Amino acid sequence: MEEILIAGFGGQGVMSMGQLIAYAGMNEGRFVSWLPSYGPEQRGGTANCAVVVSEEQVGSPLVSRPTTAIVLNNPSYEKFEPMVRAGGLLVVNSSLISKVSGRTDIRVLNIDATDKANELGNPKVANMVLLGAFLEETGILSDDSILEALKKVLSPEKHSLLEINRQALELGRSMANIATT
Repeated sequence: MEEILIAGFGGQGVMSMGQLIAYAGMNEGRFVSWLPSYGPEQRGGTANCAVVVSEEQVGSPLVSRPTTAIVLNNPSYEKFEPMVRAGGLLVVNSSLISKVSGRTDIRVLNIDATDKANELGNPKVANMVLLGAFLEETGILSDDSILEALKKVLSPEKHSLLEINRQALELGRSMANIATT
């Protein structure tokens, strides 16, 4: 079972990343839950979600000690880095987070996702860069399942963005192999 916390500012694609993981898990016949949590503002405020992907039924959607935390900003890093369980994974958007984890009991991926997304030409795909790194490190879901789920998460008028999201996912996968600390 993978228990994932994803956190950042509203507008960084935190909720859509969680939805993608949940839909992709369903596509692969897994049991899933997705629990969003918003701060006072939807865009610009803090946002996080908990996602559980399991081979067995999910007893609770609450995640207090995640196996993985994907953090996109400093406040999220400060809040969730200590919560990752021993042996877990912390995926950090190092473009926006300058802190370095001193924990030796977890794996840390520092991915300069926002910078790489800008290089691709769309800063909004930073979440997909991080998602690609997470998928590479965990092997939990296939890109095909994620891309199929993306067709559900993106409205039909935004399906023109499918290709850049695929590129961001691939870029994140390639970065995971050089980012482990």
